[in-house]
Amino acid sequence: MLTFHRFTALLACGVLAFGVAACGDDDDENGGGDQTSSLSGSIAGAGASSQAAAKEAWIAGFQTQNPQATVSYDAVGSGGGREQFIAGGTVFGGSDSPLAGDELEGAQQRCGGVDNLIQIPIYISPIAIVYNLDGVDELQLSANTLASIMKRDITNWNDPAIAADNPDADLPDLRITTVNRSDESGTTENFAEYMAAVAPDIWDFDVSGDWPVRGGEAAQGTSGVVDAVRSGEGTIGYADASQAGQLGVAQIGVGDEFVGPTPDAAGAILDASERVETEGQYVFTYELARDTTESGTYPIVLVAYEMACTQYDSANDAALLKGFLGYVVSEEGQQAAAEAAGSAPISDEFRELVTPAIEAIGGE
Repeated sequence: MLTFHRFTALLACGVLAFGVAACGDDDDENGGGDQTSSLSGSIAGAGASSQAAAKEAWIAGFQTQNPQATVSYDAVGSGGGREQFIAGGTVFGGSDSPLAGDELEGAQQRCGGVDNLIQIPIYISPIAIVYNLDGVDELQLSANTLASIMKRDITNWNDPAIAADNPDADLPDLRITTVNRSDESGTTENFAEYMAAVAPDIWDFDVSGDWPVRGGEAAQGTSGVVDAVRSGEGTIGYADASQAGQLGVAQIGVGDEFVGPTPDAAGAILDASERVETEGQYVFTYELARDTTESGTYPIVLVAYEMACTQYDSANDAALLKGFLGYVVSEEGQQAAAEAAGSAPISDEFRELVTPAIEAIGGE
């Protein structure tokens, strides 16, 4: 079993198109240090909006070191990122859930073979349950209560189940408005996976990136959900924790306590997660321990993956991508994302594990 170190995690959202440059020593194309290189040109990626702030930091840091090439990232969402990457429309892609089934096969075909696909976790973040409820500064929700709210079985804020979780709160007699993603989303899939694991008798839907419950308010992207929760009253939704801003953030029941989406708490559950055996030597997929009862853990998290190929028709594209991903996983790159987006640096052990995949990137 391979585990991650504890980390910090939070980030932002939106559609991004950043200019970035890459310049590196011929012997060091990974962007991890001061370099002088002939790298030039541009490559484009698309995918998970949850990675937006981290991507911005990585691109900015890469640009400082490498001013001769451009990297852009369009935060269209995980589903769009996977679709564009598989279709060959982008050089790389970002997703909040690992490739599986037909998508995994499609990505392998796009890359020219099982062992030519690269999928590595590059960012880990807690998903916050955000709410807007006047007079309630602190909110605790057990797993069953949260699942019942999001399924719309519980529809009023003074419901006995919510009151039982919050004996000291002055809960209003106000209808609950749930807010969910309207687009296919890795954030949705990870949140649904959590509810299916901890409250299977309530959340009895098939887990996917599409929200299964009708009747709530739907919004595009992480920023759309946050805006909808903020502009409403009695609203509740789910979003990357870094986007919560001034909204209320619920404490979630884990075992005998309620835990918030702090970096340490999110890191605690990931330390217990295992790598899943998946075909392809450079495909790294992890199964998260959603139903943990360990003290001090926060189980509603997502792992953001980067998708790439080991071989490209353009040697220039390959060199630029190799340099960019090298910077992303480098100690310097991880620290840049930590400072800008709240994500925690990956461990040295994990960096050593995924580096061969990046080093395998090449072109004709």
